Amino acid sequence: MATQPASPDQPAARRTQRSTRVSFSTRAATSAAQRTRSSRLPGCALRPWADLAGQAVALSRDVPTSFDGPLAPHHKAIGRWVASRADANAQYSRAEARRYIEREFNAAVLDILKPVEIANLRAVVLTGDEDLPPALIMICDDVGQLDLKWIEKSNVLAETMLGHVAPVGWRATAYKALVDTLRCVLPVFAFDDLFEELSGYYWDGCIDDAGARESLMQWHGHSEDDVDEMVLPSQVRARRPDFMLAENTAPLKQLPVALADRLRAVRKAAAAVRAIGPEGNAWHFDFHDIAAYLPHFEDVSHMPPLTLVPFDHFARELDDAARHGMEQGFMDVTGICPLAAADKLEAWFTSLRLGVEFLLAAQALIDLDPAKV
Repeated sequence: MATQPASPDQPAARRTQRSTRVSFSTRAATSAAQRTRSSRLPGCALRPWADLAGQAVALSRDVPTSFDGPLAPHHKAIGRWVASRADANAQYSRAEARRYIEREFNAAVLDILKPVEIANLRAVVLTGDEDLPPALIMICDDVGQLDLKWIEKSNVLAETMLGHVAPVGWRATAYKALVDTLRCVLPVFAFDDLFEELSGYYWDGCIDDAGARESLMQWHGHSEDDVDEMVLPSQVRARRPDFMLAENTAPLKQLPVALADRLRAVRKAAAAVRAIGPEGNAWHFDFHDIAAYLPHFEDVSHMPPLTLVPFDHFARELDDAARHGMEQGFMDVTGICPLAAADKLEAWFTSLRLGVEFLLAAQALIDLDPAKV
């Protein structure tokens, strides 16, 4: 039998400390909070999924838990990995084996993810069917702007609160490092992604003021006088704060040793994740595989749920770009790994650890106290 969460309406367990601040509109934030796993996954008599990490799993409700039925495909795939680590002399009934497999896998995943504070991640087990093997996906349960702490603190209030504001070169270099690397693990978009979305949303794909003006008048019915009151590409670009501008970055040799070391750690850890091949990779994003297992993702927004764009400077634009995601869901899957062979599970855990090591390096960069370097 396929397995289901014991309580489909309850989301996976989350840490009490959140590292993101919800930066889209209140309406959008409320919508996100109301979404549950049961609303994201297609409803059917036997759902082809099971949350083994972060949530208890039981047999389908129409089968007594004491019934000694056959193990589902995902139990078998994960069970081979568990068996390789377990006491070879231990004997289990099928019901005991199911519980043992779930408990061991759950504990192993949560032990790896436990130190991560930058985002709320969880693993989801897809049971598959006669055409698809079991699979593992990584999900990000956060929506909003990542809290960049000292990197985006540049005003008088921040200086009063922190006692120190880092030079723009430090902040711009750290920001660029995160923009260049975070997407290898997290579902996050930066300014270039936002601008591309806005160009289609506001100006029919135009990226300069002349083209945007023509589009607004020809296709949106605005007069020339009206256009002067509309948002144009140059105005959006001009609103970027100093730490978002690439020309303000500084070479590592001009940075304090502590900051330069953390930047190197971020880049090295990101390179390790990017070097992983697609087979057995916890962070490999393949939309075709995702849609094959979970067809409802074909209808969600292509925008990720997290952003590095500061809400304080782009509130309206972020709200417009995130509207479809808040109504239909975001692409919050950050990796999928079909388990056609049981030996992929060890590789999956190895890649999961590498991704977490990268997130911890990024976390250390964000947590840096510029007053102490």
